[in-house]
Amino acid sequence: MARFSVGAGTDQRFDVNLSILFTELPLLERPAAAAAAGFTAVELWWPWIDTATPEQSELDALKKALEDAGTQLVGLNFYAGQLPGPDRGAVSVPGEESERFRANVDVAADFAASVGCKALNALYGNRVEGVDPEVQDALALENLVTAARAADRVGAILLIETLNKPESPLYPLVSAASAIEVVDKVNEATGLGNAKFLLDVYHLAMNGEDVSAVIAEHAAKTGHVQIADMPGRGAPGTGELPLEQLLGELRKAGYDGWVGLEYKAADAAASFEWLPAEARPAR
Repeated sequence: MARFSVGAGTDQRFDVNLSILFTELPLLERPAAAAAAGFTAVELWWPWIDTATPEQSELDALKKALEDAGTQLVGLNFYAGQLPGPDRGAVSVPGEESERFRANVDVAADFAASVGCKALNALYGNRVEGVDPEVQDALALENLVTAARAADRVGAILLIETLNKPESPLYPLVSAASAIEVVDKVNEATGLGNAKFLLDVYHLAMNGEDVSAVIAEHAAKTGHVQIADMPGRGAPGTGELPLEQLLGELRKAGYDGWVGLEYKAADAAASFEWLPAEARPAR
């Protein structure tokens, strides 16, 4: 596997997604595993898929695991239902899921504040059979406005993510433009300006988008980046995406935020071979 040249003197910062890598380990052991591989920054989907409001002891245990490993949590999803699984978020899903999301908003924001996490991702949710899409979109905007205000309260941004249609056929945000439209609506509604685009290179490529064009057009509204190769959603160098080139384009476009490693690997520690050890700690 080719090693990347991330650019001498650049401040490109990488973090490990602990909800897709090191999953053979219990949650509380994953921060230490990331640290052992040389990383000091991590991100997570909402770790408790069965509850939006875990016991404080569970939140405290995760905080301690992050601190003991010397890892900084830089991205966290709000409650998103069964993920991994059939769900793709809760903000636009009427009934109990939307209620769970609302119950989770302050829990997630307060936990983020307790560990210094500055980015909270709200997955939009699948279309529901028999429900008018306009009704779902209105509900989503209402919930996202609530989430944006909670994020702002703790000095964080709210992320809106595009997924890919082949793997998430019921998810409506399957283009950069559709996610940017939601970002703009939330910012207009709140006046806070803290809603940002989560630019996931893998999902955009799976949708057939010109990723370079998306970067050029939307870098200024991008709050977080995630990468995986395609096909297969593996580590950089396992597929056909020009990830080194795309990371360079992000830097040139002025993006200086985190790049989350959100890919699948049977052996997570071995999968980081593409990234030189000196580029792994946060800078």
